[in-house]
Amino acid sequence: MNIIQLRGVVGRSDIGSYNGNRVCNFSVVTEYASRDREGNSVIEPTWFNAALWETGGVVKPEIDKIQKGTWVEVTGRLKIRKYTSIDSVERVALDVFARSVQVLERDDTTMQPQRDS
Repeated sequence: MNIIQLRGVVGRSDIGSYNGNRVCNFSVVTEYASRDREGNSVIEPTWFNAALWETGGVVKPEIDKIQKGTWVEVTGRLKIRKYTSIDSVERVALDVFARSVQVLERDDTTMQPQRDS
């Protein structure tokens, strides 16, 4: 089973259409907080590319709410893609094909970074 659930902040958002279906391509950054050997707080950001499609006549009103700076919870399927950048550096992209996206309220206490005990 390939299921991923993310909670983070939208970095960029672009709504377009392909073959008559609307799609929102957006990025999400998540944070993982821990401590290093000296006890200093370390926050590790991870960026994901995501896409939410309206297909088969199913309208998804959340597409219009996905904007830069918005807190979201994304559930979908993860695909890891390797590529070589223009400067000949091998990189990895984390792509999420979203099944659902929930826009979160700013005062939601569950929006805090994950903490390592």
